[in-house]
Amino acid sequence: MSIRDWPAAERPREKLLEQGSGSLSDAELLAIFLRTGVSGKSAVDLARHLLSQFGSLRVLLDADLGSFSEQLGLGPAKYAQLQAVLEMGRRHLAERMRQKPALENPQVVRDYLKAMLRHEPHEVFGCLFLDSKHQVLNFEALFRGSIDNTSVHPREVVKRALANNAAAVILCHNHPSGNTDPSQADRLLTKRLQKALELIDVRVLDHFIIGDGEPLSMAECGWM
Repeated sequence: MSIRDWPAAERPREKLLEQGSGSLSDAELLAIFLRTGVSGKSAVDLARHLLSQFGSLRVLLDADLGSFSEQLGLGPAKYAQLQAVLEMGRRHLAERMRQKPALENPQVVRDYLKAMLRHEPHEVFGCLFLDSKHQVLNFEALFRGSIDNTSVHPREVVKRALANNAAAVILCHNHPSGNTDPSQADRLLTKRLQKALELIDVRVLDHFIIGDGEPLSMAECGWM
């Protein structure tokens, strides 16, 4: 049976318009993106099949062009569309984050940092640079690889803080494993950067660790 023959309340597009996007399952959201199915499969059936093949929606969204295009009903054109959708989401969050001071908009800051770093296959360390009123000036990913005292150079963080004319920063890095528990190296690095940035009167407001679920705030945990 075609989706057009389903009751209106069960069709993904109509359900989204009536109840909001949060009411849809991963398969229903993916079906709206796919728009059409393939021979013998509706868009929802195809979406369920793809989620089963990849294991989760996040893994599908993080797939490279090769593994994405190998799947039934997908290809380079769909991959390009998906990357455009993901980038629009990141830019939307960036605009929302700049509407208010970072400390007045903590959830949007968390969402933005997660959108920027969660998909990375390796550890990435970045800084959110803020002005004296804690308005966002810029975000930069500064280091890639294993994040520890030797791979993140305080002098480079200081240089970028000066270049952005920042009065404060929010540090962040991802754990590709998904576990947001900070390591001893994470805590030592935070202290080291705090001391380096204090020399140029730049405050470190927080250090977020990005993984599965909500990003962990080291400030909220009392580790700063």
